[in-house]
Amino acid sequence: MTDVNADSEPSLATRIEAVLYLKGQAVSLSSLAEATGCHRKQVQAAILELMDGYAHRDSALEVVETPTGFSLQLRANFESLVQDFVPAELRLGALRTLAAIALKGPLLQTELIELRGSSAYPQVQELVEHGFIHKRRQKDGRSFWLEVTPKFHQYFEVDELSQILQQHQAAATAAGEEE
Repeated sequence: MTDVNADSEPSLATRIEAVLYLKGQAVSLSSLAEATGCHRKQVQAAILELMDGYAHRDSALEVVETPTGFSLQLRANFESLVQDFVPAELRLGALRTLAAIALKGPLLQTELIELRGSSAYPQVQELVEHGFIHKRRQKDGRSFWLEVTPKFHQYFEVDELSQILQQHQAAATAAGEEE
């Protein structure tokens, strides 16, 4: 292993690696060139060097090209190992959809769409993929029943929503009576 002299400039590949690591998502070739102050061809060569380096060492990480740029990510064969350690990142819309399902569920997907709009369809899929909701076909219809899973309760540290709602309503009623 080589010692890195504090006075020496890190290689272009190392600087690109730092940008990809900190960004946590795909970065375009143009953005990498701008961030490093180098020409696109130099950046492309450094990315290939970086990809080759990760490919030839025993590492859980890899540099991959995506439709939007380049990304430093976990190799697929390590995903199941770390799945329980990584918090799910849900967008605001998905969180709102999850809250609606948790508060009103189990409910039919058609009811959810009436409540949240058609943008809820991909959000439901995202929530199923993250394991926060379970989707089962309605016996005598075309819709699906949606309900939260034990993972939802564990992840958000919520035991029984109905119990929490009752406590909240009782507290609100008591506060209203005091006025």
